[in-house]
Amino acid sequence: MNNELGTNTQYVSRKQPPRIAIRSKGRILFFSPSDVVSVEAQGNYVLLQRQFDSYLLRESISKAAENLGLYGFVRIHRSVLVNSALVEEIQPCAAGDYAICLKGGRKYTVTRTYRKNLTLLAESWIGTGRFLAG
Repeated sequence: MNNELGTNTQYVSRKQPPRIAIRSKGRILFFSPSDVVSVEAQGNYVLLQRQFDSYLLRESISKAAENLGLYGFVRIHRSVLVNSALVEEIQPCAAGDYAICLKGGRKYTVTRTYRKNLTLLAESWIGTGRFLAG
């Protein structure tokens, strides 16, 4: 294909960074998975939470977990997914539960059922000893 200068221009396909598309109020919005802090079940819906806004979507938490797992989201409760890239701290609690603290100050409880998913939060665990022992 010739451009204005008469030279041959080749178009190189560039892979776009991953994006999530959601339908909200008659529009389709796109944003990066890294912008999503958490996803919380609310009946037949999920609340997709970003830093400063949220979107209520008609989707099951299981389907959301399936779709977002590829982007680093981890299920920590039967009704909560968190973005693993935003986890800053894990705190042990009573009865074998844990608390997860995210960047920005949000805190969630990890129930015993989903405790094994904590290992998905890091590629390497150094010096943890028996902290996450089952």
